[in-house]
Amino acid sequence: MKLPYVEYEAPTTMAEAVDLLAEHQDEASVLAGGQSLIPLMALRLARPAVLIDINGLSELSLVAVEDGRVTIGAMTREYVAEDSATIGDTVPLLAAALPLIGHEAIRSRGTIGGSLAHADPAAELPAVARALDAEFVVRGRAGERVVPAADWFEGYLATSRRPDEILAEVRFPAAGPGTGVAFLEVARRHGDFAIVGLAVSLTLADGVISDARLAFAGVSDVPVRAAEAEDLLIGQRPSAELFAEAARVATATLDPPADLNGSPEYRKQIAATLVRRGLQAAADNADERQ
Repeated sequence: MKLPYVEYEAPTTMAEAVDLLAEHQDEASVLAGGQSLIPLMALRLARPAVLIDINGLSELSLVAVEDGRVTIGAMTREYVAEDSATIGDTVPLLAAALPLIGHEAIRSRGTIGGSLAHADPAAELPAVARALDAEFVVRGRAGERVVPAADWFEGYLATSRRPDEILAEVRFPAAGPGTGVAFLEVARRHGDFAIVGLAVSLTLADGVISDARLAFAGVSDVPVRAAEAEDLLIGQRPSAELFAEAARVATATLDPPADLNGSPEYRKQIAATLVRRGLQAAADNADERQ
């Protein structure tokens, strides 16, 4: 299907991009990798009047580590992040999730910022950002502001980015010693969006869990953090019994949607299984990183 008519702008500086967004507001859409936006436009599910192509903003493609924090530019391609030794060493949960995004062709064009700005609740990166308490740096004419992940995701494909702002970079905390991770998901086929996905991070100190992070994909209109299960895990030693109880607590209040992929009950069963398996996998590789 052909794309609808749309005005096209290709700014070469951040200032120019911000001015265009300020001018066109809700009538504009930002084109990064285009792996979500272009299909939506082809199906007439998105009808922007103006397309602002930010592929020329090389300043938004970066990976930098400073003061225990990893900054990733919004235009960093997913395949670049996937191949980055820096990200593999410092944000292993992100590195674990990246190979599960679509197919290689998708990741060759898709961007870190594009996925997080699109905010599909079944996607991998929103769950990773929510689990790690990532920070989103947005810029507009009024200046720069930093939005925590807990406030970024507002609903289905909806974020707290204002119409005149652009997502510039995402900041992740660097993993400390003894941190093990896992990203697990169940999908109909490789490359499909997850029916349920789970991001897990555990930190062990002297065999005791000192930090635990669990965030689901595909169970709500936003990624869901399992805070009560995290609290249950902290201060305990890893065991199958503990992980089974954490799975029960993590899924007790879930109210997943029903669709062609499965019922709410089916999704809750998957979620519980992923919690048990994910926690065990994270605990196993946490031992390796100590």
